[in-house]
Amino acid sequence: MNINDYGFDFYIGTESISGTPARVTAVHKGRFGIVSDYGESYAVLKGKEYYHNGESFPTVGDFVLIEHNRGGDSLIIKTLKRRTYFSRRDPDKGRGEQAIAANFDYVFIMQSMNHDFNPKRLERYITAARQSKAEPVIVLTKADLTDDYLPYIIEASNAAEGVKLCIVSAKTGYGMDELSPYLQKGKTLVFLGSSGVGKSSLVNALAGENIMDVNGIREDDSKGRHTTTHRQLIMLKNGVMIIDTPGMRELGMWDISAGLNEAFPDIEALTGCCKFRDCRHENEPGCAVREAIRSGELDERRFESYRKIKTEAKYGGDSAEYRRQKEKFFKTVTINERKKKKAVY
Repeated sequence: MNINDYGFDFYIGTESISGTPARVTAVHKGRFGIVSDYGESYAVLKGKEYYHNGESFPTVGDFVLIEHNRGGDSLIIKTLKRRTYFSRRDPDKGRGEQAIAANFDYVFIMQSMNHDFNPKRLERYITAARQSKAEPVIVLTKADLTDDYLPYIIEASNAAEGVKLCIVSAKTGYGMDELSPYLQKGKTLVFLGSSGVGKSSLVNALAGENIMDVNGIREDDSKGRHTTTHRQLIMLKNGVMIIDTPGMRELGMWDISAGLNEAFPDIEALTGCCKFRDCRHENEPGCAVREAIRSGELDERRFESYRKIKTEAKYGGDSAEYRRQKEKFFKTVTINERKKKKAVY
């Protein structure tokens, strides 16, 4: 087994390596699946480095340095610099950033062509993908369920201008050849999509064998259940690697400033043209955003989606805090309205 087959050759000559390089293939509670030149094994963190010296906790896809132990768990002593990564608010600590996937080349943003198709969710995923610095690819799945792709293509193209779009059916094989440019040996893919979108079916189709369980979906709303129980990196026979993780569905908007600029370039350009620097884009005079909405240049639904994502990002993906602040805002508005009515009376 050669660690370079897992993409480590990118790091040769870029960092001072003192230790055995390995890649994290799975994350369990307190234990990590790894692969190195010694083969597949398990490892634990070296306490001093990670709990006292502030080393970044590894996640699936990370390249790390280990002290190899032939008779048991190896010790992870360092996390190497990440090329790309997804992160969210740490659910255990209640605050702070937690990386949940690292060092991938392409992000397959999956939406099924049925009831579960959601342009707003697509915009969120595009924003996160842009922020990660990897190349996003929209994959519209379950092409066998409809004869009319056009409405889905239009919606997806409007939500992600300039992003490559592929239409596939893992069941029939339709469109699978469109994914060939991304299925190169040594490359790593990440799948983003809600449960029931067909991630497991696509992995099995790409692998040419059933390596992941496939659950059915509910007929009424096309939703399904997660089949992945822990974060993992899967190596296919052709040398392509796929990262799948249950945490991806609840991907938090941790720090998406760069991703937001790239996902909504039209809106970012308009916000810089407003008369006032602190314009809230509501009823201020000289607001370029409102003028674009009035003229039809900008879809108001797209702007509202942009504003919602930006607001959620303010709370680092803390949806509960976001809801509390939202309720607080509307409560304040209601109280002010009552005061006005009372004053008039």
